[in-house]
Amino acid sequence: MNLAIDVGNTIVKAAVFHQNNLIEVVVFPEEKIISEIKLLKKKYAFNDAIISSVASISEKKLEKLQKNLTLLKVSSAIKTPFNNLYKTPKTLGADRISLVTAANKSFPNQNVLVIDAGTCITFDFIDKNNDYFGGAISLGIEMRFKALHKFTKKLPLLEKNLLDNLIGQNTQESINSGVVNGVIQEIDGVIEQYKKKYQNLTIVLTGGDTNFLSKQLKSSIFANQNFLLEGLNELLIFNKNK
Repeated sequence: MNLAIDVGNTIVKAAVFHQNNLIEVVVFPEEKIISEIKLLKKKYAFNDAIISSVASISEKKLEKLQKNLTLLKVSSAIKTPFNNLYKTPKTLGADRISLVTAANKSFPNQNVLVIDAGTCITFDFIDKNNDYFGGAISLGIEMRFKALHKFTKKLPLLEKNLLDNLIGQNTQESINSGVVNGVIQEIDGVIEQYKKKYQNLTIVLTGGDTNFLSKQLKSSIFANQNFLLEGLNELLIFNKNK
């Protein structure tokens, strides 16, 4: 069995895999990472683990994890099953490396656009020849709400709601329409740009806002909240066999 750990900007997700089969996923705050991983290790017989971190995790915590695990850390130096044509590969985030790996595994020999809707919204493209070129990074939904509140004097801080009416009839509705409709139109627009350039495009939506966004988008997509974890597991398998 393998353990995949995704340290995000807001939460940590850990998943236990038996080969390519996902057994269990747990979600917890970063400060509980040692205790939660210990609980999982008591429950499942795994020794091999992989960790991806877009947030800061202390070396002390990494050392504690490594005492009981053979831990592989995702970085620009890791071996990947795709051709990395990113112009600055050393700056490519561990999350994006993992997502492209998942795309390579799940949709081989296809043009794939992976959209990760979390704290940030990232777009990553791998073509049918297994070449990864890059993509885009944009503000996530929560970040947009916070920006409107922080950089103005009177706009309130809101949480997302489904878009009932395009035309906001009060301040709260106007903010929600602006943010949510803006994100939907941005994602749909980017998808259309890729479709014009690449035929037979497969689109994957993942990240914390997957369920919120999936039914509001025009395009047919594969929605998978655990796509990054699946990519981590595949990276671990790939590197163990090298």
